[in-house]
Amino acid sequence: MRRSIGEYLLRDWKCEDAQSIAKYANNKKIWQNLRDAFPHPYRLQDAEAFIAKATATEPKTIFAIATPVEAIGSIGLVVGQDVHRFTAEIGYWLAEPFWGKGIMTQAVKQLTDYGIRTLRLHRIYAEPYATNQASIRVLEKAGFQCEGTLRANAYKDGQVRDQYLYSTIAEKGND
Repeated sequence: MRRSIGEYLLRDWKCEDAQSIAKYANNKKIWQNLRDAFPHPYRLQDAEAFIAKATATEPKTIFAIATPVEAIGSIGLVVGQDVHRFTAEIGYWLAEPFWGKGIMTQAVKQLTDYGIRTLRLHRIYAEPYATNQASIRVLEKAGFQCEGTLRANAYKDGQVRDQYLYSTIAEKGND
């Protein structure tokens, strides 16, 4: 996939992206808002392993957010199985120098469209930590609705945390 989001791109991962991802992902502020599967510190070998996994996945569900020069973040869908096979969880992160520019809202909109139209998903959801106001704003601007609070749902960085459940549903006629 290759989609324009203003002056940025949503595109497939390339092996050459490992250097920039290792540089930008090694940020505790990013790690604090992601699951523990996202390592901290984040090293070059972590980036290489991640890119190998992302490029091997079929159909493609994990994409780079990039400038014309380098990858600056990631966005992806984890498609459910069995009775949840038409549902996916969306996850994302963006390099700190690019925060506050509307990039992630556009990336979420683009990936949601891809998930519904190309992957034929009926529902896409996210579970941001209640403390992650930036991610909550991204989801709301992208048309996701809050379904509720998942109280004491996660343990991150030595703390029990609440999460919110946000989702968007495919419009009738798209399924």
